[in-house]
Amino acid sequence: MKNTLKRLFRTPNFVIGFIILTSILLVVLIYPLVNPGNPLAMIGRNSFIPPGTYISLYDALDIEARKVYSLRLDGADDARIYAKLRPEDRELMRDWLLKYSAQFEDVNIAYEDIDIYDRYALMDMWWEHYSPEIRIEGMTIANRRLYERIDKKLAGLFNLEDKYVYTKDYGEYELFMTVPTDAYINVNDVVNVRVLPLGTDNFGRDMLKQLVSATGTSLMIGLIAGIIATFIGLLFGLLAGYVGGVVDDIIMFLTNLFTVIPGIVLLILISYSIGQEQRGATTVAIVIGFTSWVWTARSVRAQVISLRNRDHVNLSKLSGHSLPRIVLTDILPYIASYVVMAFILQVSSGILAEAGLSMLGLGPKTTESATLGLMMNWAMRYTAHLQNAWWAYYPVILVIAAITFSLNLMNTGLDKIFNPQLRD
Repeated sequence: MKNTLKRLFRTPNFVIGFIILTSILLVVLIYPLVNPGNPLAMIGRNSFIPPGTYISLYDALDIEARKVYSLRLDGADDARIYAKLRPEDRELMRDWLLKYSAQFEDVNIAYEDIDIYDRYALMDMWWEHYSPEIRIEGMTIANRRLYERIDKKLAGLFNLEDKYVYTKDYGEYELFMTVPTDAYINVNDVVNVRVLPLGTDNFGRDMLKQLVSATGTSLMIGLIAGIIATFIGLLFGLLAGYVGGVVDDIIMFLTNLFTVIPGIVLLILISYSIGQEQRGATTVAIVIGFTSWVWTARSVRAQVISLRNRDHVNLSKLSGHSLPRIVLTDILPYIASYVVMAFILQVSSGILAEAGLSMLGLGPKTTESATLGLMMNWAMRYTAHLQNAWWAYYPVILVIAAITFSLNLMNTGLDKIFNPQLRD
């Protein structure tokens, strides 16, 4: 056993997979201790808040707690201008310039001539050609007003003057504070600061906290499904391969029946029949386990058939040993490594099966706990991809890929150790 472990941890594939999976497990276990609370709590009143550090503007304006510092930073005014001229505004400006060029023969503006990242050149080109009086053919009134709003925004872009904050006292407004352009505050002086590394989802829930919780739930589903599927497949495979005869025929009939009907169809039918309120994470895991044991049973049966006529097995038969003892002591140890590899693949398949069910709306109930599949379902249902809210689905995809990739790497490493045909 000790030599086997040494060989395993000298196999690059197994080591890489083990490190990735262990890192994910450590995050799942430690992060809730650092950031406790309900991962499904709605902390934001907006949908798809982007990643970043958020400070309370109300507390930042608190005259007693605020310490204002004067900093003159190079490029600060340029950064303000660039921030006001949003990427979508620059793309709209380019779109209008191209349509303008296409309509008038004496204007020759090519797509490559417009650099939307060079804001000053873009604004110069805009002011040279744009006029609210110009009517582009086929352009609706709503679009014309949109371009007019952009032009007005550009007109006030360079008005970087002090801002004034007023408070209402007994029906009259009094000057509360003046905010010059060079005024800065230290974020540590603000009472309420919230860091959202992955922003929020459509419900305003912390994506990172939810992702960690969902990863743990999906791993639990994969583990339960893997244990059930491996146990059933191992039991049927041992009985069919060693006993043979009528027992083998019955078990093979069942496996053929499950093979003819695709597993995903069974999963969909069973999950749909259970109902949303009864579909907890454990229930989904059990359903996946009971519908994904077939290929394990077939593979174990083939391994047992090749072992049942070995000399040590025949010697146990002649010695009068019982069937359970022969199976457990003379056959099972020889296929133990194969069973471990089958279990790893079953865990990976269970996680992917849950993700597929949840994408179809047949996963665990949404009010209990999040899973990786449910997070993908929410992102798709609430059109995160159309709103460019990449943080709502890319991290989930990466975590699913990392888990399945690490498990498959570990399985490949085990195969290289225990498969004589692959051994160096």
